[in-house]
Amino acid sequence: MRELRARWSALAAGIDAATPAGRDRAVDALRALAILGVVLGHWLVTSLTAADGGLHGTSPLVHMSWLAPVSWVFQTLAVFFLVGGRVAALGYASACERGIGYGAWVGQRLGRLFRPVAAVLVLWTVVAGGMLVGGAELDTVRTLVKLVLSPLWFLLVFAALTAATPLVARLGPVWPTAVVAGVDLWRFGLDGPEWIGWVNVAAGWLVPFTLGAAWSRGALARRGRLLLLVGCAAPATAGLVLWGGYPASMVGVPGAAVSNLNPPTLAAVAFALAQCGLALLARDRLARLMLRPSAWAKVALVNLSAMTVFLWHQTAMMAVTALGLLVPARLPGLHTAPDSVGWIAARVLWLPVFAAALGLCWAAFRTHEQARLSRPATVTAARSVSGTSVREITHA
Repeated sequence: MRELRARWSALAAGIDAATPAGRDRAVDALRALAILGVVLGHWLVTSLTAADGGLHGTSPLVHMSWLAPVSWVFQTLAVFFLVGGRVAALGYASACERGIGYGAWVGQRLGRLFRPVAAVLVLWTVVAGGMLVGGAELDTVRTLVKLVLSPLWFLLVFAALTAATPLVARLGPVWPTAVVAGVDLWRFGLDGPEWIGWVNVAAGWLVPFTLGAAWSRGALARRGRLLLLVGCAAPATAGLVLWGGYPASMVGVPGAAVSNLNPPTLAAVAFALAQCGLALLARDRLARLMLRPSAWAKVALVNLSAMTVFLWHQTAMMAVTALGLLVPARLPGLHTAPDSVGWIAARVLWLPVFAAALGLCWAAFRTHEQARLSRPATVTAARSVSGTSVREITHA
């Protein structure tokens, strides 16, 4: 144990020393927190119950609606889009200054997003086909594949907004927010068609993305950040939920008539703005925390494989659930209905097991995300964790 701590301290010191002085570590910390929030949220609100010889998806939010505030903590995609907007705007401006064309810039940005997707699609095509050939129920296969593929919508939207950075970088969040409000008014107030709501998939996530672009221009002073939090969290989000008829949950609930997330509603956008305000207010404190080598090394490692963690976390949970079926009895918190406080307690105990399974997925598939980087002359022997170099970590 002492040797492991010594190796970790040495690695953390190496990462800290190799990190460029101008890197905004707080932005990396916000990105890591956003990804981990989504992962933990899915593990807590997604349940696969064993019944009739198959697995069926449900959620504790169906049975215990009072858990809705949990979604406020773990629905952190807005922070990811906030950071993405800032990074994309700064990166494109830097590329233009260096004479790098749009095609080369967007190809590099999107390549990092989509390289890991191919591995997920190939594996699950084989797994789904094998399950069907082996006689698995179609509903079970559909449930599992849906859990794997459902997070990919976020990557498609994020990729589209990233590709549109030259067009939207100067666009403020007011205009897409107005579009969301107009669509909701038409959809809910004037009995418009349901399909019109899907306009908000682009408009809703454009709000935090353009907010991040504005942040890159220095447009958000501390007073503006506080206004985002106080002005949007209390009167807007709470008001829309309490008196506007919007659901309290900020994630989809199976069987619910309206979802705040699919597609995004005005309540989700107001909550996203409040969450972004909180993230911006926390930036300075995070920046100070990231000066500690150990804290920064953990954030750097998560960012190095952020897409791998995101893409494989549902597979890790499902693998543990499937292996648990080998036990004759149904395991609490894993196969049982999520309808009691006891289920919640049991589920929390399963989280380290899910994390261990995710670690195995990370070890197997992280190479699909990490670009090949040449060894720098200044780093002749990189310290490593499972072969990960300091160079790769600090330039992710």
